[in-house]
Amino acid sequence: MSTDSVICSACGFKNSLPLAKDRCVSCGFLVTEHAPGSTRSLAPGGRYDQSRFSPIWFLIAIGISSVLTAAIVMGIPMVAPPFDFEGYAGMMVAIPVWFVGGLLVGLISPGKTFAEPAVATFLVAIPTAFLLFRYQTVKTMPGFMYGLMAALGVLFALIGAYAGERLQMGPPEKGAPS
Repeated sequence: MSTDSVICSACGFKNSLPLAKDRCVSCGFLVTEHAPGSTRSLAPGGRYDQSRFSPIWFLIAIGISSVLTAAIVMGIPMVAPPFDFEGYAGMMVAIPVWFVGGLLVGLISPGKTFAEPAVATFLVAIPTAFLLFRYQTVKTMPGFMYGLMAALGVLFALIGAYAGERLQMGPPEKGAPS
């Protein structure tokens, strides 16, 4: 390894020096703490730890979740009236939409972003559940069920973000902690 570059131990990307905030340009992993010869060791599972909450990726996640939710849950019924996602059906469609939103953020974000899509989905799920509950006519269910299904949607967004991060990073190297 030359002195003008550092290879990231998480993703294997060759970073040229100096590093911005001591992070890998490709995945956002702290490369100075875990560089060869460092006194600190990589904890098992450290490859998947989120270092801090990113406001930029939070705003991007809100944008993705709200656009997908508006387009599919609210927009499709305007264009194709037979697909009227109201009440229960709207929440059942919104949950996979929020999973896909978390997956997209996990795939495109540098570094580890698990919390951002989940918090963004929470902020999108509340008005979505309220609107679907308020304007339900035929496919009705009790109000607390909308809260439970919104919480399930947040969980699915978190799972989607984790799956997106795993797909982005690829399989761990042989002999590396997983």
